[in-house]
Amino acid sequence: MSAQRTYWHLQSRERVPSAYEIATTRLLYYTERGFELPTPIAAWYARHQRGSRLRGQWQTFADPRATTYASYVAGQNERETFADQIARSIEETGYDRELDPRWLDVASAVVPVLRYPCHGLHMLASYVGQLAPEGRLVVACAFQAMDEMRRIERLARRMRQLMEVRPGLGASARLTWEHDGAWQPLRRVLERLLTTYDFGEASVAALLVLKPAFDALFMRGFARLAAERGDRLLFELFASLDRDCRWHEAWADAFVDAALVEEPQNAAVIREWIAEAWPATRGALAAVVEPWAVDAERRERLVIDVEAACRARWTALGVMPDAG
Repeated sequence: MSAQRTYWHLQSRERVPSAYEIATTRLLYYTERGFELPTPIAAWYARHQRGSRLRGQWQTFADPRATTYASYVAGQNERETFADQIARSIEETGYDRELDPRWLDVASAVVPVLRYPCHGLHMLASYVGQLAPEGRLVVACAFQAMDEMRRIERLARRMRQLMEVRPGLGASARLTWEHDGAWQPLRRVLERLLTTYDFGEASVAALLVLKPAFDALFMRGFARLAAERGDRLLFELFASLDRDCRWHEAWADAFVDAALVEEPQNAAVIREWIAEAWPATRGALAAVVEPWAVDAERRERLVIDVEAACRARWTALGVMPDAG
């Protein structure tokens, strides 16, 4: 029996379906048939998924990387091998003892606390995936959530390494995250997003505003600062993690493209949500760079660069909010 007959829902393509198409097409039965039982979760999906102002069938969405479980594991195996090599190099060479103590002060103030917002981003990816109305979106979110867990694990290991030269490092990280003024704007933004239940609004605020801004600031801006201060291996580690972030942006772009192709009126809704989410996000970025020990001009430049990158992306996607 041909693959087209086996996978009857792919017959219209008139070619042998790819592994990605087979693994990700028509995974969700309830979007057509509804839930089998009238449980409270059905009302939740009716309100926050089908009731979202972001409309679409999402049949035109496809992950530009065509990620399957097999390809994901193969790709991440390579990246994990590279990250392990960095970790072993740090541990076997006494690398941290050669770093500038002033930079160690900065790394000690930032790296342990960074685990907490990354946990928030993991929960956001998980929620968006749970509520996503199309199987391919669910799959992309699931892999993104795994990437976020990878980032948390690597930050935790780096923190443990730094404890060899800074005993007690990270002991107060939770208190810092919950009470230190530099981190509170970011915590407020994250906690608000974690209670933003509408699928469309949560997706836009997370995938187009907070996460790309956060990734640009830390995986690129903080990484460049590390390299400048002599911590080349932290730069390399963050660059590896940033490859995951670049894919997250790529599939989110495809998500927006599908939204606009299927329902052009989605553009106005997305612009509205971006305009609502950006001011608080920008304020959080400006606050969270304070522990980086750079002058005020450099702090402002870091935020301006992130904002410019976000605005360029929104413009390219056709969802740049109106001025004012």
